[in-house]
Amino acid sequence: MEVVIVPDAMAGGELIAEAVAALLRGKPDALLGVATGSTPLPVYQALAARVRAGSVDASRARICQLDEYVGLPAGHPESYRSVVLREVVEPLGLGADSFMGPDGTAEDVPAACAAYDSALREAGGVDLQLLGIGTDGHIGFNEPCSSLASRTRIKTLTRQTREDNARFFERPEEVPHHVITQGIGTILEARHLVLLATGAGKADAVARAVEGPLTALVPASALQLHPHATVVVDEAAAAQLALADYFRDTYAAKPHWQGL
Repeated sequence: MEVVIVPDAMAGGELIAEAVAALLRGKPDALLGVATGSTPLPVYQALAARVRAGSVDASRARICQLDEYVGLPAGHPESYRSVVLREVVEPLGLGADSFMGPDGTAEDVPAACAAYDSALREAGGVDLQLLGIGTDGHIGFNEPCSSLASRTRIKTLTRQTREDNARFFERPEEVPHHVITQGIGTILEARHLVLLATGAGKADAVARAVEGPLTALVPASALQLHPHATVVVDEAAAAQLALADYFRDTYAAKPHWQGL
């Protein structure tokens, strides 16, 4: 696991956007896994700026969802399909046919979960998966005590996660109780995992995920198992890292040809 400490959220967005751009230059049809929420927005904005400037061609890129609410009607502005189309697909100038995600409106949700897991494999696997981290250490919607071998499935959200996500809805009670999420085992199959965390509110979760024991109680700690996992944090989110100085030194000495 590589930990990169950046000055602020915008710097993190620029760094990750350039890593995505480099991937697309080498593999124009790469499958990019995207996360939702406010944290990854600087990444998407910086990548869209590169597309507009002509420094990267994203026209053949493919986008896939990490998770989705269960039960929100099709077209609901806070369904993650709508969010990804609005914040990623459209700004990159892609068509809806470049996008794939689980069906949160399916009558048979378990079947929809299995179908999405299979679709990711059939698409050749995810080349780069962008992740956020919850204040309780969750990734995707794999809440604490999720199986580290789990596949795409339905999960019940914790009270804390519903409270954290209530800011996106008019009323807290509108936040769904259930979601479809890629499982931790599914996430770990991506070729490159990039976790972005910003703000003091994520500092405890980051420290436990990066420096704590591998445990289902902190699902993000599963990134310790991955051969190519990168954790990008701003100074506030890095505040509780015991090895912060070491992480700064190793990144400063990193050969430029290694990339992110």
